[in-house]
Amino acid sequence: MGQKKDLTGSEKSKIVRYLAEGCSSLKIAKLLKRDHRTIKRFIQNSQQGRKKCVEKPRRKITAHELRKVKRAAAKMPLATSLAIFQSCNITGAPKSTRCATLRDMAKVRKAERRPPLNKTHKLKRQDWAKKYLKTDFSKVLWTDEMRMSLDGPDGWARGWIGKGQRAPVRLRRQQGGGGVLVWAGIIKDELVGPFRVEDGVKLNSQSYCQFLEDTFFKQWYRKKSASFKKNMIFMQDNAPSHASKYSTAWLARKGIKEDKLMTWPPCSPDLNPIENLWSIIKCEIYKEGKQYTSLNSVWEAVVAAARNVDGEQIKTLTESMDGRLLSVLAKKGGYIGR
Repeated sequence: MGQKKDLTGSEKSKIVRYLAEGCSSLKIAKLLKRDHRTIKRFIQNSQQGRKKCVEKPRRKITAHELRKVKRAAAKMPLATSLAIFQSCNITGAPKSTRCATLRDMAKVRKAERRPPLNKTHKLKRQDWAKKYLKTDFSKVLWTDEMRMSLDGPDGWARGWIGKGQRAPVRLRRQQGGGGVLVWAGIIKDELVGPFRVEDGVKLNSQSYCQFLEDTFFKQWYRKKSASFKKNMIFMQDNAPSHASKYSTAWLARKGIKEDKLMTWPPCSPDLNPIENLWSIIKCEIYKEGKQYTSLNSVWEAVVAAARNVDGEQIKTLTESMDGRLLSVLAKKGGYIGR
């Protein structure tokens, strides 16, 4: 039984009558279906009602102070409301006032997770964009790996819950409960894979090449025509297992070398369209805060989600490359929106 409003006159009369009959405060609470604490308070002091909360007037923020807060919020991203107001020498403002003031000019957000770009990185991104500006991207195979955990990315288990309903219980496990490493590629309007890396295998140069041999080359590449193989450009990022001398020499023996192996600028996940494919798959397999109890169930969900990605979606991603290159040049090597 939850606490309700103050006792009515009728309820107070009943309490007095029940007390005269020798009933305990606990029994009276059950008879009236009221909180026991409410009954006890009335018995202790029958003339005193529940104290009402009186809202204190908010401290007024002047227009001059408001401008200072706005400048400080722009200079101090991710700072607390207290730190922002203290930097402006504004004292005496309670948290409610600080948050109400900031809510009109900002909103609480998480920091974006992406590798930092220095001057050298930006120059290499610009050089890469200029080099491939006239490339026919329908012939480029974009590849990448992604780990899919049992619990999904942090912060995804959010959503609306009706009043009176309890939030569902989520399992809490270290490292997201483990996960499976998935490799895939996209070219034109086709999805290559996904292929699962064997559990417990750490991808070094040797295991990466063996994995490509057992999956990509044997199950997909060997079925393609000679003209397709002649024109295809293979893209992979600069992970150590990808960019090593061993892997480069191994791919060269497979005929993927020189212009057929795309050079990749550092710190550039925003330029790889397959990153958007991973986002589509993750949104599907972790929707409504879904969790998994086994690695096989995660893998099955990934396969099912990938099967639902149609050719038009993939084509939209691969055809976005011309725009990405122009954006990189326009931003002088800076990050672009994915």
